[in-house]
Amino acid sequence: MPTVLIIDDNAAVGIALDVLFSLHDIAALHAASPEEGLAVLQRESVDLVIQDMNFTADTTSGEEGVALFRQIRSLYPDLPVILLTAWTHLDAAVDLIKAGAADYLPKPWNDERLLATVTNLIELGQANRALAQRVGRERRERRELEQQYDLRGLVWADPATERVLQLACQVARADVPVLITGPNGTGKERIAEIIQANSQVKNGPFVVLNCGALPSELIEAELFGAEAGAYTGASRAREGKFEAADGGTLFLDEIGNLPPAGQMKLLRVLETGRFERLGSNRERQVKVRVISATNADLPAMIRAGSFREDLFYRLNVIELRLPPLAGRPGDILPLATSFLAPGKRLDPGAESALLGHAWPGNVRELKNVMARANLLAQGELIRTPDLGLPAAVTAAPAVLEAEPDREAIAAALARAGGVVSQAAAELGLSRQALYRRMERLGIGRT
Repeated sequence: MPTVLIIDDNAAVGIALDVLFSLHDIAALHAASPEEGLAVLQRESVDLVIQDMNFTADTTSGEEGVALFRQIRSLYPDLPVILLTAWTHLDAAVDLIKAGAADYLPKPWNDERLLATVTNLIELGQANRALAQRVGRERRERRELEQQYDLRGLVWADPATERVLQLACQVARADVPVLITGPNGTGKERIAEIIQANSQVKNGPFVVLNCGALPSELIEAELFGAEAGAYTGASRAREGKFEAADGGTLFLDEIGNLPPAGQMKLLRVLETGRFERLGSNRERQVKVRVISATNADLPAMIRAGSFREDLFYRLNVIELRLPPLAGRPGDILPLATSFLAPGKRLDPGAESALLGHAWPGNVRELKNVMARANLLAQGELIRTPDLGLPAAVTAAPAVLEAEPDREAIAAALARAGGVVSQAAAELGLSRQALYRRMERLGIGRT
């Protein structure tokens, strides 16, 4: 149950608010003086404070309330404080709202409006605390991950990426094949490097073969090697990637492009560690950790008969699904910042454009966009047009609503019963902005 601390020298105020809040499952504590209120805050868990502005008889300056508010603010900066007084001083209200007061309400108060304000502030505080706890937990987990494992300088911040990294590091030391799936350009090879760097063969070679970058008739020769004359143009014997990766890791990118004959030989290597070069009958033995990656739908390829089901299950002992960049938005700005040229920085509009783009090309597209922006930006600041993103095209300016005049502000305050936060919401203004207009136009609280 949330708890509100009422600091007011008038016992009747405390009783009235206690009754009001108890009807809505809100606990109330009462303190009759600033000293007592501060003592309660030290020993009790409080979600919100409602404080009077004057505590000495025949005093209306509000100085005591200001002093108490500033003490609470310095000791408990995240604790919302509502100021409650029968003596309204607009200048003081503006200053205290600027200093962080949640609201400034008159006595006598409107129960419904006060309750709405209190409920909203308590819910906001609970949400903020939950967010702070989650952010703190994620930061601790990230520090632990970075301290415990070699992440090869990977730039990341999104929880979705962290989950992939945690699983990758967890399975790195196990001598089992890993399949990394995800769209092109998401960083699958970087994840493979991290697995290698934290594996039992981290000091061995890390060999990469992109199965989609070679003609199908040459992939087997690249994987397993070939003797002289094994195919047209093979003038001398050559070792394949498996021999080069012996004692280390072989990363097979675009594994879905491997032809059927190559799939069968790869399956045998995974099962026995043995293979023959093209054009040779002599078996060779290797010890290689295989990590494969694909952007293809391998189960669909199995159904179509273009990929071996038994090979899929051998490769897919552990599957790491790397989301597209749009699915891990927390990575976008850290990655963009890492791609900035020395002395360059992003303005807020450019940051918003980066966050709003769909990134069909993923990290690779982001890197190219930032390379372009580094070249085109005049000066140190990169602006939205420098990015050249379709989403960054400037929209036609919206027609602004007219500035609320004196009559509109007075009417909104009257409808809100003098509750500035409610009137401000109706006018589409912040509390601070409404206070400034009230001060400028000479409008008092109703």
